[in-house]
Amino acid sequence: MKIAIIYNRDSQAVINLFGVPNREKYGLETVERIKKALESGGHQVKAFEGDKNIIYKLEEFMPAVISGERPGLVFNLSYGIQGRARYTHIPSILEMLGVPYVGSSPETHGIALDKVVTKMILSQKGLPTPKYTVLDEPNSPMTEDLKYPLIVKPKDEAVSFGLRIVRNEQELREGAKVIYGKFRSPTLVEEFIEGREVNVALLGNDPVEALPPVELVFPEGEQIYTYEDKINQSGRKVEKVCPAALTPEKTEEVQALAIAAFKALGCFDSARVDFRLDKDGKPYILEMNSMASMGLGGSYVFAAEKIGLDYNALANRLIEIASKRYFGTAVPEKTLDGDDKGKVFSFLTMNRDSMEDELKSWTNLPSWTDDAVGLGAVVKKFDERMGELGLEPVEPYTNLRSAWTWQTKAGFYGGTLLVVPVDIPRDRGQGYPIPFRLDPEWLYGEGVASSRAGIVCMLQALAALGEINRLHETKVGILIYSDEGRGMRYSSRVLREAASRAGRVIALQPGFQGGKVVDQRRGSRKFSIQVEGVSLRIGFRGNQEDVLAWFLKKAASVSDLSRPEQRLSVAVQDVHSERFSMLLPHRVRATVYVTYLESQLADLAEAEIRKVFTPAYPEVRAYVEKLEERPPLIRLDAAAPIISRLKNISEDWKLPFGVESSLLPSAAGEVPSEIPVLCGFGPAGRDVYTPYECVHRGEFLQRALLLTLYLLED
Repeated sequence: MKIAIIYNRDSQAVINLFGVPNREKYGLETVERIKKALESGGHQVKAFEGDKNIIYKLEEFMPAVISGERPGLVFNLSYGIQGRARYTHIPSILEMLGVPYVGSSPETHGIALDKVVTKMILSQKGLPTPKYTVLDEPNSPMTEDLKYPLIVKPKDEAVSFGLRIVRNEQELREGAKVIYGKFRSPTLVEEFIEGREVNVALLGNDPVEALPPVELVFPEGEQIYTYEDKINQSGRKVEKVCPAALTPEKTEEVQALAIAAFKALGCFDSARVDFRLDKDGKPYILEMNSMASMGLGGSYVFAAEKIGLDYNALANRLIEIASKRYFGTAVPEKTLDGDDKGKVFSFLTMNRDSMEDELKSWTNLPSWTDDAVGLGAVVKKFDERMGELGLEPVEPYTNLRSAWTWQTKAGFYGGTLLVVPVDIPRDRGQGYPIPFRLDPEWLYGEGVASSRAGIVCMLQALAALGEINRLHETKVGILIYSDEGRGMRYSSRVLREAASRAGRVIALQPGFQGGKVVDQRRGSRKFSIQVEGVSLRIGFRGNQEDVLAWFLKKAASVSDLSRPEQRLSVAVQDVHSERFSMLLPHRVRATVYVTYLESQLADLAEAEIRKVFTPAYPEVRAYVEKLEERPPLIRLDAAAPIISRLKNISEDWKLPFGVESSLLPSAAGEVPSEIPVLCGFGPAGRDVYTPYECVHRGEFLQRALLLTLYLLED
């Protein structure tokens, strides 16, 4: 499980420093000790300061989960940065975000921090607490008849800040003045209970377990546990004794009172109740600590050790307790039966970070279509990964130039052929590689949607099958190609031949948000247009038209060939002109791109393009060359069984799923029509082939899971 430890120490990252500052801080050694303890329990752990950046950090560390996946959990150590009821700040944010956490709710923390409200609730429940009153200001009149000696302390502070015994009116007013000046807080005044001080640590929820009471044995000086005692600056050592030297009956009494207080204030998971026992042994509840310290020398840790919970065990026990409170069990629902589907689910969800790390490594390895060195590095890396997984090369469907194929030991004949491009359609001269980066919802980088996410989803699916020893009994083939940017000019034949031996083909180009795959794609034809003529001077007044002006008129008529209602689009791209010095252009080069669903319409458009660029006079020469042709993927009944199976799996696992058509061609169009084929099986992409290309972070995991479950049923 992913666990974020949230604490407050150094950061003051807020919009304004305004209000009462927090004086409670966890030592970094304690934070690190908890981190190591949780890591020893098999958890993935990071520590964060609880400041204004915490929402972004949590989104990045623990993104939205898929159905059945265990959400991340926060181990809350946050005392807040500033203001009243600062214990409530991080729990309130976590409640809003929907992130589970260890410890009590904001409401309980707010009540426990306010000692007066706590005492009111305790009194209402019939639980014993010392008589008290509140001084709103240092000179406010006493409204209760209290007997000296008295205790003064801030109304809503913790760890004994401002705690002091006063024995007369003068000391009372001095103590209240110090508290008001330092904390800007009313003063809680209560009768001092002469006697012993014990505390009871509480662990769990239903039932709540009361740990053995801890007694604080004071040496010389005031018989109270001051802030200076707690930070070892008082010059004396307060001894802790556990179990406290109480009779079994008295031990049972204070434990029962502690549990009653825990329930009265609505605490969760853990807390500590502080008591004073008068000379007759009668217990009085002083306060509830809703965030009992996890410091190594604290009473809570000390008491846990006495019941056999060392530090590591205690930290992990708190995680188990909170998990049970939120989820009802420590095991995700989908893995309870221990079947293969549950196991691959656990494998993928537990390896989400490693998936993103692998995506980063692939994305930061550039392989533009015309970059032979980069493509060679990618193919070599892919071959190494295939070897690690135990897949074997398939030489008949590998040309070592633009297409490579591997298969499991069961082969892929009659099975599933997975197809993914490894080149990124971009020229090396168009700038620098765009590195991988992530935000809470999207994963960015060059080729991350068009190539890399599909690669990693496929590799993770194969690894998950290998984890349960099902990979090599499954008929799966992998075909990668490196000429997507050239319209599969060299790899299409290899793909057609390999696909004809498969039972079905799945292309891992990016899909659409909402889990939509692609069952229909337009085909495309790409034409190179070159127009040449004589060089004319600017301002030439003859009958002859300059080449650029002639081309622009023709280009406008070409664009008019589009028929959106018939799913035919014609567009002019990449217009470049050449000229000498101050003369008008004498040569124009351009690309005309046609997308279509019906081949007959594409044939008519091609004929019109050739006709349009036929020169009307001999001084102008025009050349039209077809650079590439990619057939469409037509929605056929043959793909229905694939879609039906995927839909059933998605419904069972509560994964988003749907079908969509696309304007862009893909490798799926090269598959023979009698072979079932589905495209867009990669994670949902956005701004594909632009510097802002990205994939949806949640669908990245969903797609890997859906592919794994589909292959598992083969």
